[in-house]
Amino acid sequence: MTVAELEDFGMLQMDSEDIEKTLERKSVGVLGVPTDSAPLLRPLSFWYDGDAALYFVYVLGTDSRKVTASDDAAIARFLVYDIETTFNWRSVLLTGTIERVTDDERRAIEAQIDTSWKPDVFERAAETEATALYRFRIDDRAGIKQLELPPELRTDSSSSRPD
Repeated sequence: MTVAELEDFGMLQMDSEDIEKTLERKSVGVLGVPTDSAPLLRPLSFWYDGDAALYFVYVLGTDSRKVTASDDAAIARFLVYDIETTFNWRSVLLTGTIERVTDDERRAIEAQIDTSWKPDVFERAAETEATALYRFRIDDRAGIKQLELPPELRTDSSSSRPD
């Protein structure tokens, strides 16, 4: 079904403001980069710059498929979602390019980054292993959401939930 067809069931397209709010509130999503076989998908914590880019810290290690695929990718996708209930969820899909940030630029960006949440294992690994900062430049963004019961399940006592 298309997004337009699903609107009859309570799903809505997100506007720019909804997408911005979701990116500002969330800090985890799924990166998808192409490979020779199936796409490489990785959950990542991120920082949104409030404009046109997300930033990720990679722990490099000796042989990282994520680093290789990111360095080789001409295009990438990033999915951010928030699910509270089966009738209350949001999903934002970003398309863009991904690149390693130079060391000189990295220092200035890291001074702004909110790293309040990231998995402990990566936090500990970053203490002893080399890391790199990657930038995901957003070229296209789209979002869908459902924030209330579908029309056929509503009763007089049901109330719509505001955005």
